[in-house]
Amino acid sequence: MRELSVFIDESGDFGSYEPHCPYYIITMVFHDQRASIAQAAAALDRALDYLGLDRHCIHTGPIIRKEENYALLTIEERRRIFNKMTAFIRQVDIRYKCFSIEKKQAGNAVDASGRLSRQIAAFIRAHYDEFLSCDRVKIYYDNGQVEVSKILSSVFHALLPNVEFRKVAPSQYKLFQAADLFCTMHLVRLKMEHGLLSKSELLFFGSLRDLKKNYLKPLAKKEWL
Repeated sequence: MRELSVFIDESGDFGSYEPHCPYYIITMVFHDQRASIAQAAAALDRALDYLGLDRHCIHTGPIIRKEENYALLTIEERRRIFNKMTAFIRQVDIRYKCFSIEKKQAGNAVDASGRLSRQIAAFIRAHYDEFLSCDRVKIYYDNGQVEVSKILSSVFHALLPNVEFRKVAPSQYKLFQAADLFCTMHLVRLKMEHGLLSKSELLFFGSLRDLKKNYLKPLAKKEWL
């Protein structure tokens, strides 16, 4: 049996446009369960243990912004954690796709939901044969936002047979944490393209050149086009 797991994360909210939150993003990480990630996941756990982060759930945004559990860490320590996660992503056989809208172009939450639904549906149709070749498509989401749950349910059930939904916590799955990283970095790329990067983001990545060369370009190799 071929099972395709899809891990979902999002960035932003469906409220009205605000300058500090200009985009809404839904990110999907795709993993064919026939390709084991156990060895890479164990290596990541060992690396985090060495850093004193036993059983740690990596949350990329706060790492970059020096927030939450990372508020007392140096920039070198935060980069080290970030780099361990990106090394894990490079090692495993996964693909990702980000769907995004600029909120000021969407009139309201219904319009935003419709725009994202159409993007996701178009992507599934473009890769329809590959999706249909799977005996089961299993969607992992933490039910963080009702609008996203509705979008996922309506689009996947309408287009694909044998779809299952699982509510998960980010700490349970490394690939959920990978989806969080891809989602955060897609937001960083959008902000970079529109000159909206914050001081903390520029400081973390070093320079625009370093951001593009060392972070965005390697991650882009995993995108499902």
